[in-house]
Amino acid sequence: MDIRNDEGASGGRYAAEVEGHEAEMTYSRASPKLVIIDHTAVPDALRGKGVGQALALHAVEAARTGGWKIIPLCPFFKAQAQRHPEWKDVVN
Repeated sequence: MDIRNDEGASGGRYAAEVEGHEAEMTYSRASPKLVIIDHTAVPDALRGKGVGQALALHAVEAARTGGWKIIPLCPFFKAQAQRHPEWKDVVN
């Protein structure tokens, strides 16, 4: 799955297009070393296909590569972080 990053000055989003539908995970930058994941949207047509999980994993890998931490305000991302204790190195 190809996930792209659309980033602006104060935040951005990870987006994936699958089967003609777009899913996204949005974030804001609290500081150069802190990102707040605030929303995940997956169209009904893509539910159960692992798209949200792929976006969450992409955010974690981006945080590891970029050297920042994630504050999970989004209920979906927060639930995923609880299921993946191996993400604790980047999830606050």
